[in-house]
Amino acid sequence: MSTVRNARFQIGQVVRHRLYPFRGVIFDVDPSFSNTEEWYASIPQDVRPARDQPFYHLLAENADTEYVAYVSEQNLLPDASDEPLRHPQVPELFEDLRDGVFRFRFLQEH
Repeated sequence: MSTVRNARFQIGQVVRHRLYPFRGVIFDVDPSFSNTEEWYASIPQDVRPARDQPFYHLLAENADTEYVAYVSEQNLLPDASDEPLRHPQVPELFEDLRDGVFRFRFLQEH
């Protein structure tokens, strides 16, 4: 029986990867691994994260590009740089960055 862990990070929080040079804002959280087996197998075994931890969906960016990333909790750190994020979807989903956390923009369907 697996134990349920509380997520250490929250939606809207700006984080950076522990090993790779990218950062982003969390827009969704899975309580445990919830991606494809092909995706999981593509991670080199020496850095492959455990499945039984929260995984975060990020609007991510590195020096070259913006993209969506799926990252295990063990590989994230809070980003306290206060540098703006240039990912084009950030203003669509979030507003008011305060203390490293964006407020989720409530979208209304028409």
